[in-house]
Amino acid sequence: MGERDASATPSCYELDKILNRGCAAYAPCDQVWPRVYIGDEATAKDKPKLKKLGITHILNAAEGTWNNVDTGAGYYDDMAAVYHGVVASDTPSFDLGQYFFSAADFIATALADPNNKLLVHCVMGRSRSASLFLAYLMIGEGMTLADAAEHVKTRRRILPNWGFLKQLRELDAQLLERRRDGPHGGD
Repeated sequence: MGERDASATPSCYELDKILNRGCAAYAPCDQVWPRVYIGDEATAKDKPKLKKLGITHILNAAEGTWNNVDTGAGYYDDMAAVYHGVVASDTPSFDLGQYFFSAADFIATALADPNNKLLVHCVMGRSRSASLFLAYLMIGEGMTLADAAEHVKTRRRILPNWGFLKQLRELDAQLLERRRDGPHGGD
């Protein structure tokens, strides 16, 4: 058997192998990119820790009251942090892809100022938040899904559910097609 085409989107099974091989140990919060942390609910609610880290922007990938992290923008008023919430369920049938581009825009805007630091979180900091950050790396940094997964997994133990992996695969395929077509849309 030959090797997989480097430009092809890996299968969910291959992604699962990538994410589980040589991954970081689980921790409540990890820096996964310059000035970007992925964390869990306890980290998101620990304002003294967030202040110590210098967090200026918060992306809650599990906003809401039912089985989520019910903080909201008002929770961080005393920190003057810029808040963006995504109401998402960590179930394979949930369409997280509808938030890939808006979350990537929020992350890119936060990182545009070198003084900003961002926390991306959900309940465990392993599925929803990780999926949104992987989407950012693909959209905003031009990485393939495989490269983004390799990068993040060495810094944080992430486990996007299979439904999110499928949605990330679809995004990867769309972005690869755009790159192949180039700036002229295939003319």
